[in-house]
Amino acid sequence: MTQEKASISDRGLFIFATIGGMAADDVTSVIVAFLTAIGLSVREGEVSDSSFLPGIEVENGGLIVDCAKLKYPGDLLHEAAHLAVAPAAIRSTLSGEVKIPGTEPPVLEAAVMLWSYAACLHLDLDPHVVFHDDGYHGKASALLQTFEMGVYLGLNALVDAGMTLSSGAGIGAGMTPFPAMQRWLRE
Repeated sequence: MTQEKASISDRGLFIFATIGGMAADDVTSVIVAFLTAIGLSVREGEVSDSSFLPGIEVENGGLIVDCAKLKYPGDLLHEAAHLAVAPAAIRSTLSGEVKIPGTEPPVLEAAVMLWSYAACLHLDLDPHVVFHDDGYHGKASALLQTFEMGVYLGLNALVDAGMTLSSGAGIGAGMTPFPAMQRWLRE
């Protein structure tokens, strides 16, 4: 991926490169517009080279993006998911590595992956934007295959948070179950 120009403007974040046939600036613009529309803060700034995902840092419940260092626009959805699944009462206190008191890290990560997958489908983005070959310790393809089969390990975390419905509950209530979301931010 080449980066010829990067900036954040009033229309969103733009990074000029190509991802899976769609220009990364388009992908990133769609993602940033979605994140701001659901109420998450995204702003441009310097990010340390030691950040977990290149070019992205969580600070005070929002995302800082270093356009020159952002490698994969879909990583924005992954990091945003950590904030989205956090209770609203603590979201603004979260910085760096997101840890939610009382939630085991594997449960949190499962919820984050499912939220990211649902967001890709909602935005009509190829899920490989988030689940790219360099992510998830080489298991991105296997995770996507699992999701595509309708196996959603960790779904109970999103259901318990009131963010989505399981297939049984959704159909029984006449509502669309996961991967449709009832709300994007946990209350």
